[in-house]
Amino acid sequence: MRQRGFEIAKGWEDKEINLPVRKTKNSAGYDIEAAEDTLVPKFTPGVKPTLIPTGVKAYMQEDEVLYLYNRSSNPKKKGLVLANSVGVIDADYYGNPDNDGNIMFAFFNFKDEDILIKKGEAIGQGVFQKYLIVDDDKAEGERTGGFGSTDNNK
Repeated sequence: MRQRGFEIAKGWEDKEINLPVRKTKNSAGYDIEAAEDTLVPKFTPGVKPTLIPTGVKAYMQEDEVLYLYNRSSNPKKKGLVLANSVGVIDADYYGNPDNDGNIMFAFFNFKDEDILIKKGEAIGQGVFQKYLIVDDDKAEGERTGGFGSTDNNK
């Protein structure tokens, strides 16, 4: 039985995408790479975060989540910070009708120049975890979209 893992998202099958891997046996996170070259503009007021696609999706158990974290070197070396501090990939994001669950990282660049992220460059890491719900939880909604769609569920 499949428990959790990564797959190539639809539309990215022929793009030479590398599935995330842990680099050491005691690493908590799976290093995730950019699926394409992406320019992250320097920050100016009103600029929106730059979404960097990974070309991968994650499957997991219903009571699990994949947390997306920035690489520890990104702020100092590249000026990149995650717009949402920590990304949350829910189990039902996998295979969604909008983007098949393609994981994206949302970055701001606080450097004085634009930063180019190259395809295949490690941009962040994913950590799978179990989560708990409260006794009187009544969530029955179903995901109807992709990135940022939690509020649009039926």
